[in-house]
Amino acid sequence: MTERTDYAVVGAGVLGCLIAREIVRRDAYATVTVLEREAVAGGASRRSAGLHFPRGGTPRVRAMADDSQRRYARLRAEQPGLPIHSLPMTVIAPPGREAELREVYVPDAGLRPATAAPAILGGVPEGMDVWEADGCQYADVHSLTQALAAGLRPAVRFREGVRVDALEPAAGEVRLRLSTGDVIEAGHVVLAPGPWVAAPAWRELTGPLGVRVKKIVALHIERPPAPGDGAVVLHEEDAFLLPYHDRGHWLFSYTCQEWDVDPDTVPSTLSPENRREALEILGRYAPGLVQDCRSGRVFCDAYSPAREPVVRPLTEDGRVVFAGAANGSGYRLAPALAALTADLLPLPSPRKVMS
Repeated sequence: MTERTDYAVVGAGVLGCLIAREIVRRDAYATVTVLEREAVAGGASRRSAGLHFPRGGTPRVRAMADDSQRRYARLRAEQPGLPIHSLPMTVIAPPGREAELREVYVPDAGLRPATAAPAILGGVPEGMDVWEADGCQYADVHSLTQALAAGLRPAVRFREGVRVDALEPAAGEVRLRLSTGDVIEAGHVVLAPGPWVAAPAWRELTGPLGVRVKKIVALHIERPPAPGDGAVVLHEEDAFLLPYHDRGHWLFSYTCQEWDVDPDTVPSTLSPENRREALEILGRYAPGLVQDCRSGRVFCDAYSPAREPVVRPLTEDGRVVFAGAANGSGYRLAPALAALTADLLPLPSPRKVMS
């Protein structure tokens, strides 16, 4: 079967679904098809910590974080039942880092000194300062993405459990050959593949981007959060503690340094080495939590050379666009990335096609 569509979005994670949403918001008459090799939100979005905090390592990322925060606020106002939860936030940093912190956090975060550390740490870590900031929230990214997809289904075609085996640019369109044997002829294609940035169908197009895939590891701390507990960011370690109030436990995410991994072969189970690395960091800040770290999660994400997300055309005619390599911040920056992606597409669609 051959199907025609104005826009094909490859990847039904939180970013892919927000891109599809942005397209139909700008052109209600566009035909949009979203393709996903697993189920909706079955990849990195299923395992994402889902933490948003108003900061960024570069001016561009800070602008994206600020924009995403505003867009998430509008989304929550439109759909109050979405699984997005506001949180207090504390930053733990060595003394003398005020200028650095004020540069990294957006002005609306209202960064300010605090007099006490969160109770989960058991006191102020030795030799550290404590700061507070606003604008933090977390989401059940899997459930959020499912909700976004459900809202899109009246206007968007979804194909789950369908792999793109070949991507063939042609005159005036792009042909996608699918694992089902079907063909989709699309006016434009957006690749939002998450860590599957080097899949065979588009490897030649994405190779020049220099994107690498890194393993991500987080521990689950089997201790119930107390009402009012918030996120704790360990600035020096690029790590954080997140209270999962809806799940009844804490999560500790640290920066694992295992690079150039294959998302299809990375074990989904914790290794002794990764657990040891994480506990060594956690033990310096909250030694009382180490005994409660008995489980966790492992997955992958794509990182760009500049540590900024990539949104750019991959073909000279602009018919194939890449969006991703969010450097572990896919949920946090997804609304801004979706808007930037839609900016690269001709909207409304120049070709109104019917299947």
